[in-house]
Amino acid sequence: MTYGHNFHIPVMGTGFTIDTPAKVAQYGISSAISLVDDTLVEKMREFYCKKFDIPFQEISEKIEDFRAKRTTAYLNLINEIVKNKFEDLKNSINQKSGELEKYMEMLPDVSEIKLRFNHFMQNNNLKGLQNWLQHHLPIGSIDVNIMTKLDGENYKGNEKLPQEYNDAHASLRGFAESDLDSALILSAGMNPRLYSYIEKFEDFYPNEKGEIKKKIILKVSDYRSALIQGKFLAKKGIWISEYRLESGLNCGGHAFATDGYLMGPILEDFKENRSILKETVHSILVAALEAKGKPVPAQPLDMKITAQGGVGTSEEHEFLMDYYYVDSVGWGTPFLLVPEATNVDNYTFGLLADSKEDDLYLSGISPLGVPFNSLRGNTKDIEKQINVEKNRPGSSCPKKFIEINKEYGDKAICVASRQFQFLKLKELKEFHAEDDKKYQEEFAKVVEKTCICTGLGNSLLLKNKMEDKKRYGLGVTICPGPNMAYYSKKVTLKEMVSHVYGKTNVIERTDRPHVFIKELNLYVDYLKNKVEEMARPLTAKNEKYIDTFHKNLNEGIEYYKELFNKKTEQFQDKKENLFKSLDQFKEELNEVKLKVMGVLQ
Repeated sequence: MTYGHNFHIPVMGTGFTIDTPAKVAQYGISSAISLVDDTLVEKMREFYCKKFDIPFQEISEKIEDFRAKRTTAYLNLINEIVKNKFEDLKNSINQKSGELEKYMEMLPDVSEIKLRFNHFMQNNNLKGLQNWLQHHLPIGSIDVNIMTKLDGENYKGNEKLPQEYNDAHASLRGFAESDLDSALILSAGMNPRLYSYIEKFEDFYPNEKGEIKKKIILKVSDYRSALIQGKFLAKKGIWISEYRLESGLNCGGHAFATDGYLMGPILEDFKENRSILKETVHSILVAALEAKGKPVPAQPLDMKITAQGGVGTSEEHEFLMDYYYVDSVGWGTPFLLVPEATNVDNYTFGLLADSKEDDLYLSGISPLGVPFNSLRGNTKDIEKQINVEKNRPGSSCPKKFIEINKEYGDKAICVASRQFQFLKLKELKEFHAEDDKKYQEEFAKVVEKTCICTGLGNSLLLKNKMEDKKRYGLGVTICPGPNMAYYSKKVTLKEMVSHVYGKTNVIERTDRPHVFIKELNLYVDYLKNKVEEMARPLTAKNEKYIDTFHKNLNEGIEYYKELFNKKTEQFQDKKENLFKSLDQFKEELNEVKLKVMGVLQ
């Protein structure tokens, strides 16, 4: 039996979920805000202050520590809005708003809250219900996400500011100093400097009762990574309350592919080693807290395992919950078609709804140099191509969040900027002066990079009529996962939540592959493309990479065969097609290996 909701809405871009908590938290649904774009955060604070008639005082860039202060002010505002909406909802028993009923209707049928609510209503005990609601109804968590790689240095004039004024550091400080009682999600890999900075803030430490005001959620790609990072933070007295496994390729945004490790086997690792992970990290935590002279919780702290990436049916959702014992399942991409929950402008919304598999692809557009899930026909790509045709490739780089390249000086610049692309293309033109074909190949790679800092926020500005065309342009970048191909229409929040729990079905297509099969397909294609890109003859390093990737995928296929045979009740009707798909991918992998060996041309 569940208590409240057992799904969450992960962070999507910088603007798509920047105010999602203000729309769904009052219904007990947890979601996440991206913390990096302080200019967008400040715009949204002004927007909501006007909407709710709250006095607004701008935090300008001239103010000391403006990035952190903007973050704190916005999070406090969203917290206030959510709490007010939640109180109104709890007090709406005798009103016709229907908000309390909407809350209850969206809960899974096995929810203890829903069962208690129905019991009070059947007995016409409204007074008892009112009292019970005040103390037992859960509110959705207003979580925040920091992409640890986005920790660029900042300057005041020509003077470089201290490390704590770096982008990710400032975002962390803004959250730490806010009123929120929620979680910080750390994504995109380990940043030791940033992790160490967490130590400075008391809200991240547990009290004697084991309560932590500001928890840590760690996005991980496998069990080994979870254990390493969990131990690293525990040595500083910081507990990871949730390990959030995200599929390497079957997700939205940046794609951090594993070396062929698949979601099912990774979840199996967590299932088998969950208690070891908890006990190992907890013992390190206790020693660190004692050494720091901080309270040591009387009982072991809670630790959740959650998963996300490509889940699209209630059957898949329930299987992850029941078989792998995950505590919550993330549903991101489908919620882009829920205007009540996310921010997508009309034109981009139409592209999403009409998209098919070929329209959703892994691109090289991100200045971070990490594969990025993209949608063909997005307006940012159109805007970028127009600039190329004008012989002015690159962005003016108004936000500067991905200034990480120091190829042309001590001060980092962004590879999507006009400055970098001008310098790089000039260099390539001289280097390939006698080989125009090679120059054109390199040219295409350089100008492919786009300004995702503005692109990922512009949809929000367009939807809310907050355009700043003069400074940023209006091109939209959107980063749905491959799962978007199977969703094709606008749905309400209630309809999508009903779909999550299997009460309704919003997928009209009947050919959607199982989440595990889809991810395997993506990994096989990924390996094929990697092999095609590799220069011949292969280096020893590349040969080892292919062997490892190939081995891990084959082991994953064997794992799934065993799983599908073992769990006959869940897979009986689909077993024939599942095994057919597994055999097909095994054959494709063998062809890849033969090609590498030179047997096939």
